[in-house]
Amino acid sequence: MRKLLLISFIMLIVSVPTFAGGLLTNTNQNVAFLRNIARGASTDIDAVYSNPAGVAFMNDGFHLSFNVQSAFQTRTINSTFAPFAANGGSATKVYEGEASAPFIPSFQAAYKKNNWSFSGSFAVTGGGGKATFNEGLASFESQVAVLPAILSKVGFAGTDKYEVNSFMEGRQYIFGLQLGATYKLNDNLSVFGGGRMNYVSNSYFGYLRNISANFKGGEMINLNDPTVKGQLQAAREQYTTNAATATAAAVAAAAAGNTELAAQYTAAATQYTTAANTIGVVSAGTTDKELDCDQNGWGITPIIGADFKMNKLNIGVKYELKTKLNIENKTKINSTGVAAYNHGVNTPNDIPSLLTVGAQYSILPTVRASIGWNHFFDKDARMANDKQKYLSGDTNEYLAGLEWDITDRVLISGGYQSTNYGLEDGYMSDMSYTTNSYSIGMGAAFKLNESLKVNVAYFFSTYDDYAKNSKVYNGNKLGLEGTDVFTRTNKVFGVGVDYTF
Repeated sequence: MRKLLLISFIMLIVSVPTFAGGLLTNTNQNVAFLRNIARGASTDIDAVYSNPAGVAFMNDGFHLSFNVQSAFQTRTINSTFAPFAANGGSATKVYEGEASAPFIPSFQAAYKKNNWSFSGSFAVTGGGGKATFNEGLASFESQVAVLPAILSKVGFAGTDKYEVNSFMEGRQYIFGLQLGATYKLNDNLSVFGGGRMNYVSNSYFGYLRNISANFKGGEMINLNDPTVKGQLQAAREQYTTNAATATAAAVAAAAAGNTELAAQYTAAATQYTTAANTIGVVSAGTTDKELDCDQNGWGITPIIGADFKMNKLNIGVKYELKTKLNIENKTKINSTGVAAYNHGVNTPNDIPSLLTVGAQYSILPTVRASIGWNHFFDKDARMANDKQKYLSGDTNEYLAGLEWDITDRVLISGGYQSTNYGLEDGYMSDMSYTTNSYSIGMGAAFKLNESLKVNVAYFFSTYDDYAKNSKVYNGNKLGLEGTDVFTRTNKVFGVGVDYTF
């Protein structure tokens, strides 16, 4: 049981949901993206991130953009496991987590002079929020839920209820500082080269406390209470004595030539030994567990890009190379017994390489349509516990958008994005999961004067349900099956200011 409880903490690193993009990449780095998702061929200031080679087709001068987004997400897991009924009466429990990032700033800047352009940006390029599960997760509780049945099996009949105080919270941020240069080769073609420095700041806190049961059918009592511990120890010693007695009897029976009786005593000795070991594991596993761990790390992302513009058509291409990244533990408390969370331990956390292709076409002088494709090379990125091996393929996103200049000063736009991950059961857990989704963004831009523009937008995602059926749910000691159904919700609001001079 102690081992099973520790397994829960081995997986404690919670992936705080990215609000748009791949498994570790935020693509919503400008409010222009929220109102028109297909920005892979942009030649506005947001192109600094989405299409850096497109900066070459902006007007000469300085271009600045400051954006603030507020993102809110819920994570809901419906977990069905028969022993859960011993705590509340229902075999199905709903675990809800809230992830919020009320203030996500980003900044883009570009300077263009003739054929040369220089650009830079600062944004939260991954993570960006805090996820809180006030009642823990099923992977925690399921290890406690089997205790009543186990205790009843080893001689403490009447134990059929349990309680536990469980909590988990995770925070993830990847801050990105990007710099690069764009050169316009001719009137139709430009190229970009640059890089992004990524700094990771994660924090995780969780615990299992006050594991209790109606021991032998009595009142609820903490299983770490000295009285309970004493009875468990006494029972363990008795089983150990019985095992030794049965073993000696088996030897004597075998010496007398009674092989059938020897086999019976040997089987009894095995049962006594198993019961003694089980009590030992239960006794050790009911102590409180706590983890308080920060993680930090950094890595460089090389970036190249190209843009082709002819008449009403513009095509942008960007490739971000894989960011090799390790994060190091700064551990304050680790009473889980899991060495992976000891102070100073490093964990792989690569940011996958990314290829984006976008096209924009002016249907009318005041109407523009755009499409795009993003491909995240997730299978090639190192993840904690080699989770990338449990993906069936890479992430693909398909994007489309439309903009309409209602007047010279007012623009409205909307966009659609379909995100498809290569998910398999081995990748999915209640500590770290995502599901396929579609997103819709809408908003407007207001040109206040020749130099100043304001963007406002709303963006939301609708996620599929993903059902994971496990024959041995979370590796429970009783070998019982169980099911988790994962889903999420997501909404983002944003306001941005663009200034040119």
